[in-house]
Amino acid sequence: MIILIKTLQVILVLSILILFHELGHFVFAKMFGIKVEKFYLFFDTGGKAIFKFKPKNSDTEYGLGWLPLGGYCKIAGMIDESMDTEQMKKEPQPWEFRSHPAWQRALVMFGGVLFNFLLAIIIYIGILAGWGSSYIDNNDKEIYVNELAYEMGFRTGDRILMFDDFKPEDFYMLQADLARRNVSRATVLRGDDTVNVYIDRSMIGRVVNTPGMFDLALPFVVDSVPPVSANFSSGLVKGDRVIKIAGERTEYIQDCKAALEAHAGSTVEVTVLREGDMLIDVPVQIDSIGRIGIYLDYPKPTIKRYSIFSAIPAGFKLTFNNIGDYISDLKLVFTPSTQAYKSVGSIISIAQVFPSKWNWYGFLNMLALLSIMLGVINLIPIPGLDGGHLLFTLYEMISGHKPSDKFMIAMQVIGMIILLAIMILAFGNDIGRIMRM
Repeated sequence: MIILIKTLQVILVLSILILFHELGHFVFAKMFGIKVEKFYLFFDTGGKAIFKFKPKNSDTEYGLGWLPLGGYCKIAGMIDESMDTEQMKKEPQPWEFRSHPAWQRALVMFGGVLFNFLLAIIIYIGILAGWGSSYIDNNDKEIYVNELAYEMGFRTGDRILMFDDFKPEDFYMLQADLARRNVSRATVLRGDDTVNVYIDRSMIGRVVNTPGMFDLALPFVVDSVPPVSANFSSGLVKGDRVIKIAGERTEYIQDCKAALEAHAGSTVEVTVLREGDMLIDVPVQIDSIGRIGIYLDYPKPTIKRYSIFSAIPAGFKLTFNNIGDYISDLKLVFTPSTQAYKSVGSIISIAQVFPSKWNWYGFLNMLALLSIMLGVINLIPIPGLDGGHLLFTLYEMISGHKPSDKFMIAMQVIGMIILLAIMILAFGNDIGRIMRM
């Protein structure tokens, strides 16, 4: 059932993204009187489609292809993934893409990206108006480090104050901020001292590829003990802080988890700190997978509420911030020394980040983020992507010389080879990650 739910979410998201992207090309083409021959979700390879129809007095055939690898908007007189070279051998017609001014063709090409960004803005406005924004405030939060963070100079219990001149707000974005912002120095509060941790940029590749550098370091504080728990009558009460398990010092939740798993299936004595200064030993039962059946006292997220009017500028701001963040991520991917290309994933990775249960908040957030990613990726000046077409169109506008059809066909082939190589890399990374599990 989990696989089915994730699969349905992926198919629905990709369908929406493709439709909006191609709709952007379609709208601008129609606006300038350019003929659109086909508008398809998925590919009708071999001329076969699940269904297709052509409205009366329309030049456009609409349909659902059988090959679910994307979709396309076939614009007359344009060299695209359809590789319709026969059409290009004929005399240009006034309704064709190639017959229109360069600035109109540029807008047709940019239309897909623009609609992806507009979709993200609309979704974020809806999310902020409906749910608001929530995050764990970094202020006064301590970190629990993994081996990489320790090697870089961070220590469990540190409070990260600044990355250079940037003050991070969202605790769970600390690792991303460290990778994206070309940070040279982190300022942390260690005990009562302010310490500078100087960042070795040669380690950023490991930062990108090593999740969990900064976990939230929280004391193991009891919030409640439910009646169904085996430890309901153990004597644990709200506010108790576990500081020892079977005589082993346990400062944070992570330490307690490891100690409990080590004594799974047994009864041990834990030492709790009650009311700030009272030490009490309590016997607790640990189940076979290292749990004691209590609810912990976790920090509450910071939630900012928006009216529909205040959500509009906030939605624009959030969209453009995420566009900037994703551009920073791509810079890391295209910098070989960071080895960030190892983090590139395919549709397998996309499926894994969707929740196992249907959740509108999570679904819409992923839809907006993937819409931004699709838009930004399409701006990369690779032949075959919108960015490649825009590059050649801008060259024409500046130089006054239009690249030949033969050149454009050759570039389209090269672009398709590059995109195929990227797909192979993405699937290879995902398969490698699965095999290492």
